Amino acid sequence: MAHVDYYQVLGLKKGATPEEIKKSYRKLAVKYHPDKNPGSKEAEEKFKEINEAYAVLSDPQKKAQYDQFGDSGFHQRFSQEDIFRGFDVGDLFKDAGFGTDDIFSRIFGGGFQQRGGRGFGRQPRKGEDFSMETTVSFREAFTGCEKHIAYKRNGQREELSVKIPAGIENGAKLRLHGKGGDGVNGGPAGDLYLTVKVVSDPVYHREGNDIVIVQEVRFSEAALGASLDVHTMDGIKRIKVPAGIQPGTKIRLKELGFPHLGKAGRGDLYVRVGVKVPEQLTGPQRELLEELAKKGL
Repeated sequence: MAHVDYYQVLGLKKGATPEEIKKSYRKLAVKYHPDKNPGSKEAEEKFKEINEAYAVLSDPQKKAQYDQFGDSGFHQRFSQEDIFRGFDVGDLFKDAGFGTDDIFSRIFGGGFQQRGGRGFGRQPRKGEDFSMETTVSFREAFTGCEKHIAYKRNGQREELSVKIPAGIENGAKLRLHGKGGDGVNGGPAGDLYLTVKVVSDPVYHREGNDIVIVQEVRFSEAALGASLDVHTMDGIKRIKVPAGIQPGTKIRLKELGFPHLGKAGRGDLYVRVGVKVPEQLTGPQRELLEELAKKGL
């Protein structure tokens, strides 16, 4: 089934209350129930959409993930099997006068066969997903590192060593499969989502995979040109400042930026040139500058 906006499917706006979600689902599910629309493929597809939307929006955890990541991001994290784990509407359909013995297995296939007369409620369910944060320095994000984390899992202290890949960005999430809560009825364990916070650096500034630093030069160096030593993440590199360079001009050092995450290559490093104006002048310096000013400089 093609992905659609679950709120639109139920005729709701984002932020709808659980009561509004349930009320809208009940109304639409009864309207498009296959027993009321025998032989209608259109009604059957609509019924599928309605149940998938309700399976997500009626579950606080899945709804929070859907609201956070949007339709596309949600479906990168949840399969249809994940979506329907724990889904139980048996009583709702019974109250509406419909049987539920085989409706979902007929519509969705044998993989969704009911157990114990309770719809999906007694099927194996994935455990709860956990979320936590870890902090890395600017250099650790550049080189990659290993972080030791500890958290409570099922009432017990759990300790893990997590590999932080080189080039990771601030706010990126790492998914650790099976490190969440225990599954229900033999279902798989949930996952641990680790948000990486990168501490800003007083010297280096990241722009995408590029690094920008500010290098100040004297007025004479800007006017006449100079050679300067620049402290990069790879050590000291010598650069040439061309004569007549203007403040704010950037000098590019190829492939001295951040590694591209998950693929070869690196960004660039840019040296943004600033011109340092002395706050105080000696007598001879003032005389020379006054002479230069008279000559139009």
